[in-house]
Amino acid sequence: MPETTDVNPTDPGAAPAPIRTGIIGFGLAGRVFHAPFLATNPAFALMTIATSSAERAAEARAAHPTARVVPTPEALLDEARAGELDLVILASPPHVHREQAIAALQAGAAVVIDKPFAPSVADAEAIIAAADAAATRRPHGASPLTVFQNRRFDGDFLTVRRLVESGALGRVHRFESTFERFGAPKHDLWQGRISPAEGGGILFDLGSHLLDQALELFGPATLEHAELTSVREGLGSEDDAFVSLRHESGVRSHLTMSRVAAQSGPRFRVLGDASAYSVHGLDGQEPALKQGTWPGDAAYGTTPESEWGLIGVEGGAEPLSPVPTEAGRYPAFYEQVAASIRTGAPMPVDARSALETVRLIERAHALTAR
Repeated sequence: MPETTDVNPTDPGAAPAPIRTGIIGFGLAGRVFHAPFLATNPAFALMTIATSSAERAAEARAAHPTARVVPTPEALLDEARAGELDLVILASPPHVHREQAIAALQAGAAVVIDKPFAPSVADAEAIIAAADAAATRRPHGASPLTVFQNRRFDGDFLTVRRLVESGALGRVHRFESTFERFGAPKHDLWQGRISPAEGGGILFDLGSHLLDQALELFGPATLEHAELTSVREGLGSEDDAFVSLRHESGVRSHLTMSRVAAQSGPRFRVLGDASAYSVHGLDGQEPALKQGTWPGDAAYGTTPESEWGLIGVEGGAEPLSPVPTEAGRYPAFYEQVAASIRTGAPMPVDARSALETVRLIERAHALTAR
């Protein structure tokens, strides 16, 4: 296990050395959802970026001039095996996660895997087994594995969680979550080329977020119904989906996701026996990051009042009331990763919870294949 994150033994008061980090993949995930949080958090040093694309390599060098850019994942994993990296982030397609994650874990590095965690329960379980074995060799014995379910830190989701946990809605009986977009088919990207067996399709992509959020809010669930549709031709998997869950807590979750929705429904609608909450639009952190607004900017993570959701009972004695949206907190994910690597604190997302999301997705594909 590399020792670079330890406090200098000759100066116990010195700050820990930065966590030496490598990213495999520099598409949207690596470029927008991971690198900015490393660059703005002094706990990390972005050492190496692996990408086979000449265009993305140029972008990586321009945005992160102190990082090495290598052409293959194997080159980066060789650095991990040499003890030169403390953390490896997989921003790569899901069908290679098992091989890359196990290699990084066996090399002694901690691992962040971008969602979707894995394309099958078997792959997810193999990665978790490798992480459990690696944990026994780490100073604190904590798991070195986590999954980047960043939308647990969306401002609108944090607002829903606060309202549910406070009892402001009464007993929740239905949770509706919609994540819909409209755009050109992704023929040139892995999301549009690979099959569901490799982790392709809208259910693995956006569904990984919606399922994870529902399980976080209302606990374990069984899949009651699934609809997976390929609207546009020439893709390797579905681009429109709906799933219905029944939680052990009694709540029903209706989850809708699409790349072919020219108009979208509410992002969240939460129905309780005392009140309800609904909100439209998407959390603003992704577009902010795409536009170059990084963590630390005063506007990062904030939601304008015009986009706040509403709570109340339609036609009731009082009008529906706006609810301030919690600040989005994607940076908290990597703050928790740093604490886990340095002190053994829990990782921000337990990989076993991400396994349950994969299990539900696998079940949905099995049901619709009949």
